[in-house]
Amino acid sequence: MAKEITTAEYQALAELRHRIRKFVRDGDAVARTAGLEPQQYLLLLALRGLPGGVEATIRTLADRLALKHHSAVELIDRLEAHGYVRRSRSRDDRRRVLVTLLPRGEKLLEQVARDRIGELRASGAALVKAISALLENGDAFKLRKKP
Repeated sequence: MAKEITTAEYQALAELRHRIRKFVRDGDAVARTAGLEPQQYLLLLALRGLPGGVEATIRTLADRLALKHHSAVELIDRLEAHGYVRRSRSRDDRRRVLVTLLPRGEKLLEQVARDRIGELRASGAALVKAISALLENGDAFKLRKKP
């Protein structure tokens, strides 16, 4: 039988949710101030933050943002129209479309990312505290073996 969730765990979970939502909301506001829609910022971030060796295909970016392929295409269309990214065909497989971050997009991305990193460094301890409170009591969520 599973151990009951404690009041402290509910409080930690609620605090974690609050901190994440606030971080996202504030990040959306910073992106808008920089002239980007939040989804545009997230695509630029996903593009710039891809792990080494991973090609920036539309499918990869759609997966990273949990978007449908056609939604990612529309987002990339808007970014390309502003000169933030460029599309090109893969040399190996002409069916594959690769997306490249252009200097103009990099500059905007850096402006927003610098703010977000600063915010995490300034108030991330509260987020870590909420996560730690849940992880320290991780056994509360495991099922006990039946006798």
